[in-house]
Amino acid sequence: MSGDGRTAAHDMFDADVASKGLGIELVSAGDGAAVARMRVTAAMLNGHAIGHGGFVFLLADTAFALACNSHGPVTVAAGGEITFLRPVREGDLLEAHATERTRYGRSGIYDVTVRRGAEVVAEFRGRSRSLPDRTS
Repeated sequence: MSGDGRTAAHDMFDADVASKGLGIELVSAGDGAAVARMRVTAAMLNGHAIGHGGFVFLLADTAFALACNSHGPVTVAAGGEITFLRPVREGDLLEAHATERTRYGRSGIYDVTVRRGAEVVAEFRGRSRSLPDRTS
């Protein structure tokens, strides 16, 4: 992390058109952890008038990407899964908290909890893979 608190994750997020286009905000990123937030809009609702799970997954995936890229090498998702615990609704402010569980070689495992206030609405587990250094 640089002296100003910026990490490689901040640089990655600056170029993340998809996440920023949905209104996702980077709250914090560093040392294998990250927090991202998003407000559920009417455009994110499914046919049951609840938040489409794909948007909740995208928020969790963004926090995961920020956490695993906070160390510096370019890192991508090798896989991810989510468990939806409660529905979300228009206007809800969701916060995704990502935590590194382990890194081994070029791989890692990260857990992300998505909350609406104190209430947990989803749990996500992501598997990461750092790309080989192309400068050598």
